[in-house]
Amino acid sequence: MTTQTTTSKTVAAPAPSTPSGLIGIPAHLGRALATGGSALTVVSTFLAWTWTAEFPGDLTVYGYPGGLQVLVLVGGALAILFCLASYGIKGLRWLTPAGADAAVKYAVLGTFATAWYTVISISTELGGVVNLEPGGYLVAAATLTALLGALALPFERPEPDPIDPDETGWEQFKHDTGHAMAVLRAAFSSGSPRPLRTLPSYAEILVIVGILALALIVFTYGIGTEYDELFVGFLITAGFGFSALNRSGLIAHASQISARHQNITVCGAFIAAALFPFTQTDDQYATLGVYILIFATVALGLNIVVGLAGLLDLGYVAFLGVGAYAAALVSGSPSSPFGVHFPFWAAVLVGAAASLIFGVLIGAPTLRLRGDYLAIVTLGFGEIFRIAVNNTDGTSGPDLTNGSNGIASIPDLNILGFDLGIAHDIGGFTIGRFANYFFLMLLITAVVVLVFRRSGDSRIGRAWVAIREDETAALAMGINGFRVKLIAFAVGATLAGLAGTVQAHVTYTVTPEQYLFAGTTPPNSAFLLAAVVLGGMGTIAGPLIGAALLFLIPNKLQFLGDYQLLAFGLALVLLMRFRPEGLIPNRRRQLEFHEEADAPTVLSKTGA
Repeated sequence: MTTQTTTSKTVAAPAPSTPSGLIGIPAHLGRALATGGSALTVVSTFLAWTWTAEFPGDLTVYGYPGGLQVLVLVGGALAILFCLASYGIKGLRWLTPAGADAAVKYAVLGTFATAWYTVISISTELGGVVNLEPGGYLVAAATLTALLGALALPFERPEPDPIDPDETGWEQFKHDTGHAMAVLRAAFSSGSPRPLRTLPSYAEILVIVGILALALIVFTYGIGTEYDELFVGFLITAGFGFSALNRSGLIAHASQISARHQNITVCGAFIAAALFPFTQTDDQYATLGVYILIFATVALGLNIVVGLAGLLDLGYVAFLGVGAYAAALVSGSPSSPFGVHFPFWAAVLVGAAASLIFGVLIGAPTLRLRGDYLAIVTLGFGEIFRIAVNNTDGTSGPDLTNGSNGIASIPDLNILGFDLGIAHDIGGFTIGRFANYFFLMLLITAVVVLVFRRSGDSRIGRAWVAIREDETAALAMGINGFRVKLIAFAVGATLAGLAGTVQAHVTYTVTPEQYLFAGTTPPNSAFLLAAVVLGGMGTIAGPLIGAALLFLIPNKLQFLGDYQLLAFGLALVLLMRFRPEGLIPNRRRQLEFHEEADAPTVLSKTGA
């Protein structure tokens, strides 16, 4: 009897692909081109880019960068630092805990975009490239050279999915396009940052102070941009610069340091914000500052409803209006039918209590609904409020709110003898009317942040998160879902009413048209919800940053005219496509949208 034996064959695993760049240039040559091009970019900012001062910013001066040249200088310097760190130079490795190549690509790409935007703007506005000086040609060539070098830096290419030979031409095209996009994402991705070693407490506090000082400088520069081209360049530089810092791992390390000293970070952030009026020479930009704080405070209140409890509220701006109208009616305004003048503390209580009552009255019969049904009901409440205050003019209804004319001539606040409507000299600085209200809103924002932090870390906050994640499971665990949701609705409404009491005095007039569902200028319900989603639901910093961006960007993009909302909406669509978890996400939501991310060591209770 003969036994046959079959030799087993082992299929060899495919060899891993050798890292290579997007452009077929040797890696060492590409790194040199990126470094040299960035250095030439910095040099070019000290040269004249055009011969005439008709282009904003006066780019005709040698040896002194101005306007958009400053932004290109910052971008080029950042790119040089990351390029030098990629060589492993001693003392610079801390700049790239997650690797240098992705950070180099983002920094170089941002510098290229800002420089070429400037060159194209000069050529377009002045009538051709003949209006460029040698510095303009040099910066265009230098940034292009640096970009080509950066794109040649190697990265691990993803393996393509197998192709079905029976696929149609369209399906093969989609397959090839998907693989090309995967390769592009891999080219600009970075690894996990190295573990952050524990520094002495004083050193970590100094790092936090430096971060807050940098944030104050960036915000002050952005809000103070004097012309349209400079603001667009600022957006490009700030966006790509933040992406470069994020890919380098510095943002992750900064987040870890601030998480170790949360109380110091929060207090330092409010101190940095309080210093903003002292950086201004007049009251012009303090106006934007106080409106941003009002918008951000209301967005933070909405974050309790949407971000923590998971309730979609599309009529939230109505609670802001309730607080504003309640405060206006007791402000001593001649348009008020009551003819009473309450002190500020009493007006605050009236506005907050009125919003609380409306929140409970609206929430009690509707919060048993879920999802889209609840959203439709809240949207209806927002419209009912606007129509009601529009009709209580003495003709269509009782004489209460003066109809479409609103309540006008609301007097300025006087708190303990301190008149917020006039300028005051503090330490040699003149603090104007809007700066006074800025400080008042900063205190109210601090109260809202305190309420958010304490409630989020409490038992009721955990119940909100449980309801948000799975209401059925939360009810099965014994949580009273209706009571928990009603508390969230009431707290959010109260915080919005608190901000409304100050808004009434800042704007002098309260009208129904200020509280729409959607409009070209915030605050309205659509912008408030966008601020929460854009910034990062369930966090403190997210809605504050989102509200600041959503108020500042439309204000600065007015030169686009009818295309303003189109450009703004397109930017939001792109951001939600590539970063759906928001700018400052909590770790739980980040894992929901990016499954390939590493699991966190510890999940916070609210993700804040």
